[in-house]
Amino acid sequence: MSGPGGARVRAAARVQARDDLHIHAVTPDRWGDLVELFGERGASSGCWCMWYRQSAREYEERSGEGNRRALKALVDGRGAPGLLAYLGSEPVGWVSVAPRVEFERLERSRVLGPVDGRRVWSVVCFYIHRRHRGTGVSRALLDAAIGFARDQGARVVEAYPKDPGEGTIANAEAFTGVPSLFEAAGFREVARRSPTRPIMRRAVRPPSASSRHRAAGP
Repeated sequence: MSGPGGARVRAAARVQARDDLHIHAVTPDRWGDLVELFGERGASSGCWCMWYRQSAREYEERSGEGNRRALKALVDGRGAPGLLAYLGSEPVGWVSVAPRVEFERLERSRVLGPVDGRRVWSVVCFYIHRRHRGTGVSRALLDAAIGFARDQGARVVEAYPKDPGEGTIANAEAFTGVPSLFEAAGFREVARRSPTRPIMRRAVRPPSASSRHRAAGP
């Protein structure tokens, strides 16, 4: 999510590389950092990034504290539900990335439902601290999410940006990103069932033996 407020996002937002960030999977020891980033509003209106993981009824019933507990359970579970970006020790951004089957609302959507039978990973949400929006944090998180999915066995990563066309969209509507962000990272449109909601994909190669060895450490 890009967060609440009336700020605008340009259709062709500038993407900058960042080498001053470090990005980590959200494990239980980083839960406090995620809470710090999301703040009292739980990112946006008590969502706690559970919008795509629940049915509409579940989301409404759990809005706020219930969603917070649901996300905490995911963080405490077997796999990290997303990544955190840090500038120094300050958490400045989040991206949600996981196998598509974990996102119930996607699976049931007429607009964003499955394109085919391929097993894909999905990038569904960004939340960037307001002081760091427009500085390349989203692109750094997207690059890290692609690598994270690849290392977990993904061969296709999928995204669902909001396409503003020739205009602009509010930050609150751009939490899934805009097409230009994904195009710059090698994604291509594979379906569009609504004028403003393309489905985009990028194929990823398996990690090399040398990179797996480096990741495993000594």
